[in-house]
Formats: sequence, C-alpha cells, structure tokens
Amino acid sequence: MQSTILLFKMKNCVYFSTGTRVKTDCTEFKSTSCQKCPETTYMDLANGLKRCYPCSTCGSGAGLKEKLGCERTANTVCEPIEGFFCTDLKSGGCAAAQKHRSCEPGQFISKMGTASTDTECSECSSGSFSDGTMLSCQLHTQCEKENLQLIKAGTASTDAECGEKSSNTTGIVIGVLVFFLVAATIGGVFLWKYHKNTKPSEMNKYKLKY
Repeated sequence: MQSTILLFKMKNCVYFSTGTRVKTDCTEFKSTSCQKCPETTYMDLANGLKRCYPCSTCGSGAGLKEKLGCERTANTVCEPIEGFFCTDLKSGGCAAAQKHRSCEPGQFISKMGTASTDTECSECSSGSFSDGTMLSCQLHTQCEKENLQLIKAGTASTDAECGEKSSNTTGIVIGVLVFFLVAATIGGVFLWKYHKNTKPSEMNKYKLKY
C-alpha cells in the first residue's frame, strides 16, 4: 500500500511554478494545491516548498540602495549607493558594498571608483602636490617667476607660499633718513665742542681790552 502511494506521488505531486508555494500536499486521492507567495516574500524557482523566501532589504547603512523591488517571482535587487562599490555580486545584484578609499595628502586619484571597483591612488612626483582629492598633482607655484618671494616651500600635500617683495624705494628712504640723522648728531657734537672751546678765549680778550 505504501509503495502504491509513493508511486502515485511521484507521478501526480507536481512542483509548482515561481511565485507560488505548496498549500496542501497531494495524497492518493487528492492532488497538491498551491498558493501565491504573500507580500514581502518570493519564490524564484519551481518548487515543492510550503514557505516562500522573505524579500531582502537594501540598507543605506550597508552602502546599498534598491535597484529593483521585490516581486513574488524575484527577490529585491540591490546596488551600491554613491561613493561605494560592490564586494559581493549575487543574482544580478549586490549583497554587500564597501566605501571607496580616500587618497592621502600627497597622493592623487589615478582611477575613480565605480559601482564595481575601488578608487586607486598614486604618489605625487617631486615638485608637485595634492591634498588627496585631486585627479592629478599640481606643480608648486614658482614664486620667482611671479616676481614674488618664497615664504614657505611647497610639500607633497601643499603648494608653496609666496609674498610681496619688500620695496627698494622704502629701503632707500630709510637709509637716507638714517644717514641724515647720524650726520646731524655728529654735526651737533662738533658744534657743541667748538662753542665750548671758543668761549674762554673770547672772555680773555674782553678782559684785556678793559
């Protein structure tokens, strides 16, 4: 009897199509009945299961967003959000994502990250700089060519700092003022000594006259 029932099931208990699940199993006298998958569940294969699979969610906290919504016949399809790339491709979608790397100061972005690849960084060559966000390194400003004086030399991550050259006219004016000040001081000293030495002799002449 048992072998008869088993043979009957093998011939008459069919697998159901996608989007459905088994509601009741078949018996010797009754065929299998099916039911559509309820909301937020799916079945993407012909099956004999009594439960549909729960739909996946695409969380922004995991670096994912929804590309295609869940249907009774297919699971949710996720894709990386902006600034992330997929690290686990699955069923035409993405199951896990990772944030693109940030280049360090002194490096430039040699290859932009995509939804499937990470960002690539390269070192700046001597005489150039980048703060880590540039697509190419920039040459240091040549202060001499700009008719400016170098205040601070450039590094791999910063540009050179330039400043205005001090005016030659200002230097000349200051030099002239200092010269006249010194000359006036020396002249004053000589005059003081001269008057100091000549006053006694004049007094003697006055006494002899009278």
